[in-house]
Amino acid sequence: MPRLYGHKRAAYSHKNLTMALSAEVAEITEHLTNHGCSNVVGAGRTGTSQWLTEKQSQNLPKENLSEVETELADTLIYLIRLADKLDIDLIEAANNKIEVNEQWYPTDKAKGSVKKYTKFDG
Repeated sequence: MPRLYGHKRAAYSHKNLTMALSAEVAEITEHLTNHGCSNVVGAGRTGTSQWLTEKQSQNLPKENLSEVETELADTLIYLIRLADKLDIDLIEAANNKIEVNEQWYPTDKAKGSVKKYTKFDG
């Protein structure tokens, strides 16, 4: 995997990368609350953060969508940096996890369900 950050590599510890990754995910979350997306019709600021409705979250204004795009890119960069520091191949790890999920959540039992795998009948 090519280095995305050159000379700054040493400045990012595992802990700092994890904290930065978490902060970026929180920024994505903020965009899907009425607090972070007050220009969505019906979202309005209430002083407390509430999740947008499914319909609102699927129809973000271009301005908000652009901001989410930036935060997703930041998240991806930090994730790649962390995986690189830990010498983890993200594609291989994701493929392995998909295989595990297919075993834990067989389509005939899991489709349309939000149950945890431990709650399915043997």
